[in-house]
Amino acid sequence: MLDGLRQFIADIVAPNDQSRSFGDSDYRLAATALLVHVVSLDGQPTAAEQRKLHSLIESHFGLDHGTADRLIADATQVEGEAVDLYHFTSVIMRSLDEEGRKRIVRMMWELVYADGQVTEFEDNVVWRASDLLGISQRDRIDLKHAVAERVGGQVKDGAVGG
Repeated sequence: MLDGLRQFIADIVAPNDQSRSFGDSDYRLAATALLVHVVSLDGQPTAAEQRKLHSLIESHFGLDHGTADRLIADATQVEGEAVDLYHFTSVIMRSLDEEGRKRIVRMMWELVYADGQVTEFEDNVVWRASDLLGISQRDRIDLKHAVAERVGGQVKDGAVGG
C-alpha cells in the first residue's frame, strides 16, 4: 500500500514518466498525439477508429504492432497532459518538410472519416492543426476531399464550409 502511495506522489511530482518509449522531440509521438486527439474528439474511439489509428501508425511510421501500441500509449499520455496543439505541431514543423506535414494532415482526415461521420469539432481541429503545420487552406481541403472520395462518399459530413 505504501508503494502505491509513493508511486502516486512520484507521478504527481514528476509527471514526465521516464518509462515512455518515445521522447518529446520525436515527431512520431507528436503526430500520434494529434491523431489521438482527433480520434477522441467525439467521445470514446470506436473499434473502427482504433483499428484505423493502429493501421496508420504501423504503415506510416514503419512500426510493428507492439511498437505501435507503445507509441499510441505514450501519445495518449502526452495528449492528456497537453493544453493545446502547439507543442505537437511545433515538433512536427521542426522535423518534417511540407510533404511530410501534409501526410500528417491526411492521416488526421483518414481518422476523421473512419467512423463514417465528420463533426464540426473534428473539422475544426484539423483546420487548426493544419494552420499550425503551415498547410494552406487549399491543400487542407484537397486532402479532405481526396480522403472522402477514397471512402466512397459513405460519410455524413456535419462540418460547415468544407
